[in-house]
Amino acid sequence: MRTQGSAILSIACLALCIGTATARAEARLNAHFKISMVGVSIGQLSWTVDIGAGSYTTSANGKASGALSVLVNGEGRVATRGIIDADRLRPTFFSANLTEDGEVAGLQMTFENGGVKTLRMDTPPKKDDRIPVSDADRRNVADPLSAMLIVAPPGEHNALLPSHCDRVLSIFDGQRRYDLVLSFKRLDVLKIDSGYAGPVLICAVVLKPIAGYRADSALVKYVGGKSDMEIWFAPITGTLIIAPARLVMPTMIGTLEIAADRFEVTATRSQAVTPGTALPPPVAPAESAK
Repeated sequence: MRTQGSAILSIACLALCIGTATARAEARLNAHFKISMVGVSIGQLSWTVDIGAGSYTTSANGKASGALSVLVNGEGRVATRGIIDADRLRPTFFSANLTEDGEVAGLQMTFENGGVKTLRMDTPPKKDDRIPVSDADRRNVADPLSAMLIVAPPGEHNALLPSHCDRVLSIFDGQRRYDLVLSFKRLDVLKIDSGYAGPVLICAVVLKPIAGYRADSALVKYVGGKSDMEIWFAPITGTLIIAPARLVMPTMIGTLEIAADRFEVTATRSQAVTPGTALPPPVAPAESAK
């Protein structure tokens, strides 16, 4: 994925979590998304999530190319694992492998107390053309997979309340630090080809780049600060969780859309993990984030 556009696919590479006792379940989500620009197909994205009694794992992989793929170009895979704590996901490990112009770049992060503990990059980006990322930028953040999940607060039994849009998602993907500011827009209905048909909660989204970007990137130029982006959230059957099923992003060069054509949830059985217990990462990062 092109550096300037990987945050876009990060928005679409989504994770599920489980929060309250009533929301906890053992389930698997299999989803597939089509990526298009001004109505022309430019790529696709697959997303798989496994939810356990006290932990979760999720991975997504996507590819986009073509003359219209200005904001999203290349291919990559991202994955996260973490624990279920109260009403949110708490990631413990995140990895990404991205391919751009035939070159492969990878990174791994571990998290602790809501912030990045360690960061390892195969090929660190050049810093002279990017806004520097400070230590403070790595605190109180989540990875792009975990951040996109919305869980109903304890005591609520409706996952599609307008108030669930009122939040700021603070995200760090290993290179870029950005906020997604959500606000309620409307309720609607959505029919996905396979897996879901019914009501959805639509949140307006404003992308606020903070650090790690090139000042002249297409993402900042065409998307940053604009108020007409939407994310359509559909409920995860059997839980009090909603997850993005459609993203609409108008830009000066056309509308980018990432829409699910499969959104299937199945019940599973897995070994229970005590909430608050982290799963170890498959590879221990060797470089401190500080």
